[in-house]
Amino acid sequence: MHADRLVFLAASAATVAGAVIGNERMQQVAKPLIAPILAVGALRRRGSDPVDTALLVGGLAAAAVGDVLLIDPDDDRRLVQGASSFAVMQAGYTTLLLRHGAKPTAQAWVPRLLGWLGGAVLMRANAPTVAAPLTAYGVTLGTATTLASDPALDKRLFAGAQLFTVSDGLILVRRVFVHNETGRRVAEGVILATYAAAQALLVDGMSKL
Repeated sequence: MHADRLVFLAASAATVAGAVIGNERMQQVAKPLIAPILAVGALRRRGSDPVDTALLVGGLAAAAVGDVLLIDPDDDRRLVQGASSFAVMQAGYTTLLLRHGAKPTAQAWVPRLLGWLGGAVLMRANAPTVAAPLTAYGVTLGTATTLASDPALDKRLFAGAQLFTVSDGLILVRRVFVHNETGRRVAEGVILATYAAAQALLVDGMSKL
């Protein structure tokens, strides 16, 4: 196993642990490493296409900004800013996937459309201050993960797309339905674990396109 993947695993584990035990300092140190170290690995594996490389690394740079902004998941201002950063990442991933012929399928976009509509209604009723920007972000998430679910592509892309959808869906579940402190910490740990795994799978898959 390459050193960059070991660093990624250690940073991800520390980030999840920091969320579960409520140690923000641990997250501040570890979480900003997740996306950049994946970029290092992607640069090591990718071919020479400069556009693909720029889209992937640029997307991970936007993700790194979003990761820092979302260290405190209960700050609505930073939540909206983080979603904006991740929208840039999703746009980069979408463009890269389209460059390699990714196509939407009904099996991928129909459940995402239904989930997006349900999430929009829940946020409008329970989190109106963030409903509009997060609903807009959901469009970019759904587009990228629908394309990544194309069965003609690397299976890691499919797995990463499902995990990313679950991770972001759990953000809404945590916000609306989980109110006790212990539950919110555990939920945040699950969100971060699925997020890190999704990013690794997506980056590995896109590096092989």
